[in-house]
Amino acid sequence: MVSNCLRFRLHLHPHLSPVSADKAQPGNFSLPTSHILTTNLAVSATHHQHHHFQLLHRSRGRRLCSPPPVMAASQDSAYYDKDTAGLTNDDLRPTTPEQRTFTGLEMASLWVGLVVGVPTYYLAGSLVDLGMAWWQGIATVVAANVILLVPLILTGHPGTHYGISFPVLARSAFGIRGAHVPTLLRALVGCGWFGIETWIGGDAIFLLLPSFLKHASFARSLPWLGTSPLEFACFLVFWMAQMAIIWKGIDGIRDLEKYSAPVLMLLTSSLLCWAYVKAGGLGHMLSLSSRLSSSEFWSLFFPSLTANISFWATVALNIPDFTRYAKTQTDQIVGQAGLPIFMGAFTFVGLAVTSSTKVVFGRVISNPIQLLGQIGGFFTVILAIIGISLATLTTNIAANVVAPANALVNLSPSKFTFRRGALLTALLGIVCQPWRLLQSSESFVYTWLVSYSALLGPIGGIILADYYLVRRTNLNVNDLYSTKPTGSYYYTGGYNLAAMTALIIGILLVIPGFLHKVGILTSISDKFVVFYNNAWFISFFSAAITYWILSSFGGAKRNYQSSDPLLPTTE
Repeated sequence: MVSNCLRFRLHLHPHLSPVSADKAQPGNFSLPTSHILTTNLAVSATHHQHHHFQLLHRSRGRRLCSPPPVMAASQDSAYYDKDTAGLTNDDLRPTTPEQRTFTGLEMASLWVGLVVGVPTYYLAGSLVDLGMAWWQGIATVVAANVILLVPLILTGHPGTHYGISFPVLARSAFGIRGAHVPTLLRALVGCGWFGIETWIGGDAIFLLLPSFLKHASFARSLPWLGTSPLEFACFLVFWMAQMAIIWKGIDGIRDLEKYSAPVLMLLTSSLLCWAYVKAGGLGHMLSLSSRLSSSEFWSLFFPSLTANISFWATVALNIPDFTRYAKTQTDQIVGQAGLPIFMGAFTFVGLAVTSSTKVVFGRVISNPIQLLGQIGGFFTVILAIIGISLATLTTNIAANVVAPANALVNLSPSKFTFRRGALLTALLGIVCQPWRLLQSSESFVYTWLVSYSALLGPIGGIILADYYLVRRTNLNVNDLYSTKPTGSYYYTGGYNLAAMTALIIGILLVIPGFLHKVGILTSISDKFVVFYNNAWFISFFSAAITYWILSSFGGAKRNYQSSDPLLPTTE
């Protein structure tokens, strides 16, 4: 599914091959034709030789600019000057044009793997349980993802254009050192979700075990652990299965994603066909009308919209980690355009199957794992284990491992690799004790989703305001990897105070509502309730506007003539 897009660790960034002016042919350049590049790089740790070469391209009136000083000549040699120390390694370097093999179809396949999962299955059904009509629940999910599609595509642009990951992009707005703040906040949410998804996978193993094992003494819950030893063992089994894939490197992840999409689509269609046949059609689902008055609907709609936006707000931030491998901007846009369709289709399946259980079993079974266990049969159990395992693995590894791992690499490139970062992410997923989180009521899920959107919303707003409004899509790739005080992104000691201020303001506006939601504050102003119910919107736009104003007055450094796009400007 992901095919060649996730080759984070498969290739070092090679030196550009010498190209003479008389041999230049269209399409052979690895940098845009709008540049004249004169490069003098010291390479080859083995022979300590200096290679001097020139890349001559037709100029369109721009000044000379040099490629990022983080390129490596080969897998055995690399040159780092003192200004790039601690800012780069193999996982953080810009991707080369040769690594841009991710087509629109492969990007769409990635989203299929992300969407098909147990949490997505719940989304529309939970809204119907709260009183919405079936079509209102699905429409809310689709509307949220149509809205989210805008920042997804906009944030994906620099990934494709410059070949940079989310941690490197964050350096532009937050500063060379300040970028650790947004990337670690994103990583924290990712670690929490990794634990939750892993517990769901382990729960599938537990529920589908033989009944005599589930009634044994080691299946009883221990107060100090918060769960039973058997359930915890199932959790660890699924955790280790994921680590086995991650430890193989990106090849293992790529192969998993590549072949899972068609299997997941087939299993999802089979479940829908079962529900249709057993329930005698979809009449029961279509008869589910709204139990809410007009005012009640709108009071539920906006926090539900925010919660559904928050569902993929995590990936909307670090989408450059994937789009940096896209062939063109068209590929990343077309591939991501399928998100609302996939989300609407899968939530429809979840709602249709859930409503059919009322007819088939006489009670509503909203948990797909419990449903598959109720259906029974050896063949069904095997399919259930395969289907749920694939659905959880494809979602969890792509959505909740890549971003935290890259954040840790960005924190200390000399100590962390992608593999080490992924391992620490998985360990933190255990520490967060997801079984305790999921023991709470359904309203806690909304508290979890809405509250972390207050962290991710302002980060997204600041990055987009910086990239489009302040810098007009022009980045100096050299300075993204430089600690020189004169660099465009060094700001004040490596921190952009305008971004930090905007981030704090975006979060503060939502804190009173959050404290009220969790019961710490008993009474707050109605406006703070509205702010919290629309946390992503409020934090996103307030932080973006604040940052834009502060940057305009503060005179953020711009260097339009030193932009280093790694794709032709004609794309």
